Amino acid sequence: MKLGIHAYAWCSQWTNETLDLIDRTKSLGLDFIEIPLMALETYDAAAIKRRLEDTGMDAVTSTVLLHGTDITSEDPAVRRNGVEYLKACVRATADIGKTNLSGVLYSQHVKETNKRPAEQEWEWAADALREAAKFAQDYGVALGLEPVNRYESNMVNTCEQARRLKEMVGEPNVKIHLDTYHMNIEEKSFYEATKAAGGDLIHYHLCENDRGIPGTGLVDWDGIFRALGEMNYQGYAALESFVDVTDNMKTWVWRQLAPNGDTLVREGVAFIRSMMKKHGLGDA
Repeated sequence: MKLGIHAYAWCSQWTNETLDLIDRTKSLGLDFIEIPLMALETYDAAAIKRRLEDTGMDAVTSTVLLHGTDITSEDPAVRRNGVEYLKACVRATADIGKTNLSGVLYSQHVKETNKRPAEQEWEWAADALREAAKFAQDYGVALGLEPVNRYESNMVNTCEQARRLKEMVGEPNVKIHLDTYHMNIEEKSFYEATKAAGGDLIHYHLCENDRGIPGTGLVDWDGIFRALGEMNYQGYAALESFVDVTDNMKTWVWRQLAPNGDTLVREGVAFIRSMMKKHGLGDA
């Protein structure tokens, strides 16, 4: 398993001023950094690629759809914007020489609604993702669908729902990305949900139930790592814990969840490595 960290552990927006986070991730002995694509206008692919090559670091990317890019919108112009945004994110991923893009790629993150999604919205999501996935195939990029909790999406809350949408899309490069913070609210079993993702699992966010330091809360880490061990999971898994509020997406960090980003990473990584060793995923 490749162990990494989301850049939001230290920053609220990716820019060239945060390139040193690649070096910091390397110094912590981690395998990769997760780079957010929420602000493509400050994303310098050439600079990122050079720094990754200089440090020998790997990377993945992630994003969420917002109001103007909701591919389930009733407005066809907004749905088109969403498809074009997904394609731009695919290019941004490929431009740094990487192959994994995931997140809330299927509808608006924190969509204001008081109803369940209609079948038409599922169809719109599948159609848009199919176009984006076919485009991504030319770049060798996979799209990971991340289920999030009911307060952040009314569409994909569980692994089962992510699998349903993946099957509706019908493209081989559409995969699944799980997140323990959301699973803690929506799944009946961390173990069963992880196993249900199976070979389609390409990314895992390792978060405590309060997004604080992993191992200090209520998440069933033994269930998760027992499943990953049985699957011999060799994909990406990143700590995704936030220490601040961001301007470009909602993180809801209203109190200090760790003394600082470095403490969160240091203690969280030590705990996750102990789980990996315990369940046969290496002692790295």
